[in-house]
Amino acid sequence: MTGELFPEQNAQPYRPLADRMRPQTLAEYIGQEHIIGPGKTLSQAIENQMLHSMVFWGPPGTGKTTLAKIIANSVQAHFINLSAVLSGVKDIREAIAQAKQWQAQGELTILFVDEVHRFNKSQQDAFLPYVEDGTIFFIGATTENPSFELNNALLSRVKTYVLKSLSEESLSAVIKTALQNDEQLKAMNVAIDDDSLQLLAQVSDGDARRALNFLEIACDLAETENDSSTSCKIDKNIVQNVTSQTLRRFDKGGDLFYEQISALHKSVRGSNPDAALYWFCRMIDGGCDPLYIARRVVRIASEDIGNADPRGLQLALDAWQTFERLGSPEGELAIAQAIVFLSCAAKSNAVYFAYKEAMADAKNSASLDVPEHLRNAPTQLMKELGYGKDYRYAHDEHDAFAAGETYFPEAMGEKQYYQPVDRGLEAKIKQKLDHLRALNTADK
Repeated sequence: MTGELFPEQNAQPYRPLADRMRPQTLAEYIGQEHIIGPGKTLSQAIENQMLHSMVFWGPPGTGKTTLAKIIANSVQAHFINLSAVLSGVKDIREAIAQAKQWQAQGELTILFVDEVHRFNKSQQDAFLPYVEDGTIFFIGATTENPSFELNNALLSRVKTYVLKSLSEESLSAVIKTALQNDEQLKAMNVAIDDDSLQLLAQVSDGDARRALNFLEIACDLAETENDSSTSCKIDKNIVQNVTSQTLRRFDKGGDLFYEQISALHKSVRGSNPDAALYWFCRMIDGGCDPLYIARRVVRIASEDIGNADPRGLQLALDAWQTFERLGSPEGELAIAQAIVFLSCAAKSNAVYFAYKEAMADAKNSASLDVPEHLRNAPTQLMKELGYGKDYRYAHDEHDAFAAGETYFPEAMGEKQYYQPVDRGLEAKIKQKLDHLRALNTADK
């Protein structure tokens, strides 16, 4: 066999570009200026060697692990890296034992736990005492909301830093830094025009690791396709080829999922059809089930449009049914139509709040009796007991309204949950109810 199939044992192992370009100091770190910029709490803590336990919360590829390693280097601390996916309580105990040995020598230890939200309560509790007594400084990294995924006991002992998706400018800087400093890319004499660089940053979707992975693949592809042996040129066709099957970040059940559906809902409520369409398309582009969105649109129609324009609820239901019949992608247009209509429709949450208030009273009013005049009396005994006595049949009254009639339990008195707004159809409903309530008052 030749050495090409079985490389020499002393050959350097392959390291991905993203790993080769991992910053070693804060000066090399790109992005997250809101937490490590001049005068910020974290940057001051690092500069003053005042370490504390913390959690980094942010999307993938925003530099959580890198920042933890930079902190360890800056304060000259030992760095123990655990993955919550692969590690258990035994691994935590072994890490604590090692940290105690270093502590006895007067040395600091940072215990870094990646994907810390995957640790259960007992695993999180396992290192709490050692955070408190200073055996370790804990740094957790998570893509999920810590307030939902971490124990309150742990949260109370750490400071949470929110990392943001990198801007296209920051991603462009990451790519340029790799082209300028990575020895392997420099040896390939890689060239990329501004438009292709911008496109590469754009499709990386705020993720530095993704940007560097794309760049590495694009370089390999360009080296294969270019005829010149002295240069390796990346153009827009190569970038599009490399990234054509890439989906935007969208984690069903994760924070991004709920953030985007919240943005869609609030855009409709805010009467902004353009923003509502954008978030709808973001979710579809990210792989969200259109039927889930269709169900949410029905909810929006009932909650935020209500009786101001009852056509909204019907259109939302029609969109749901249309998608079930046509499927994707044709059926998605019907959902988009419903979203635009609801965004432009008159808004009312009067029924929503009336329902909540009535439900609260129903839960808190015990088992109040139905007034006798409202009870049905299908038997002679019930009639003798007074069921249905003095009930006024509305259709027999003037304008089909029994002015002064009461319908609530006597102990509650009459309530007014539903307060129509002065918009859309509810403006007319309000006029009618105001008139009927005035008749009730006059009859008393």
